[in-house]
Amino acid sequence: MTENTTTSNPWFQWQHAMLDEGFAHMRRMSQLPFLLQKSKAVKKGASPSEVVYEEGDLKLLHYLSDTKPRHKTPLIFVFALVNRPYILDLKEGRSVVSHFVKGGFDTYLIDWGAPTLADRHLTLDDYINGYLSNVVDYVCERTGSPQVNLLAYCMGGTMSAMYTSLHQEKVKNLMLLAAGIDFAPRDGLLNLWTDPDYFDVDKFVDAFGNVPAEYLQATFQMLKPVQNLIEKPINFYEKMGDEKFVDDYLTMETWLNDNIAVPGEVFREFVKGLYQKNLLIKGRMPVGKHTINLKNITCPVLNIMAKNDDLVPCAQSLPFNDLVSSKDRKTIVVPAGHIGLAVGGKAQKESWPEAYRWLAERSS
Repeated sequence: MTENTTTSNPWFQWQHAMLDEGFAHMRRMSQLPFLLQKSKAVKKGASPSEVVYEEGDLKLLHYLSDTKPRHKTPLIFVFALVNRPYILDLKEGRSVVSHFVKGGFDTYLIDWGAPTLADRHLTLDDYINGYLSNVVDYVCERTGSPQVNLLAYCMGGTMSAMYTSLHQEKVKNLMLLAAGIDFAPRDGLLNLWTDPDYFDVDKFVDAFGNVPAEYLQATFQMLKPVQNLIEKPINFYEKMGDEKFVDDYLTMETWLNDNIAVPGEVFREFVKGLYQKNLLIKGRMPVGKHTINLKNITCPVLNIMAKNDDLVPCAQSLPFNDLVSSKDRKTIVVPAGHIGLAVGGKAQKESWPEAYRWLAERSS
């Protein structure tokens, strides 16, 4: 058999293709031990910080800077009770925090910590009029400023809107990031899954105490099951030789899998009062002895949301600016998803510089 016959024979071509693919597979698999070690070494949080205040599981981080703050009003990042807050300071070039630290803000971030079973009875009132209120008072005392700026993400945004409505005198500017406000729109799966016809939140909380981290992670994965459980692993397998891709992938996956539980009573209040009864937009949301009225908010408001958000659809965030009494109101819609809103390339290059400028102009 001649060389030309061998190379032109489809059978031999198929054999060579299979051998090449087999060797490529072996090369990829040989990298797994190194990738495992690399994943364990992923740094959680890019910017230098120190813990300046603690209360229960909560830690307040203060970001360090070589220069004195240029803006009078300090900034506090308020994250959700779900997941860890270092997504806001993920890595160099993907950090929301760094835009404000480098821009001269005295910057703080609340790490709520991981609740234990002993925390299952904590309520929204404990978090809003307890922990968050105490943090604001501490930062005001530490800095000598009578007010703070709040930049709050997702559930933290909803809670910060409630806090501001009760303590407007303490908040100079309010920036919401993918914050659920109006839960009537059925654009998102979470609204369907929490429908009282299908989900008995009382039985759930009574059975588990806290909402298990594994349950929350599975819920988020099932929002886009094909993408999360099939396409993403395949994409990783095919790009294992791309060092930058692997580094970004491992950093993001470390955060995505670093789940924490949510106190049961907070979850019960959030599901019943917001997802099932939509009390916040109706002015009837109870928090302790108080009832939340968003019209009490008069400070400048920046409402940032993601166009492709499958967790908090735009329709749930957009109404906020029409519900407050603020005269200075602005909306930014970013062409990204819920997480890309914080760490996506377009958000980092365009949206966050714009948000920084907005806040800087109002923090003198």
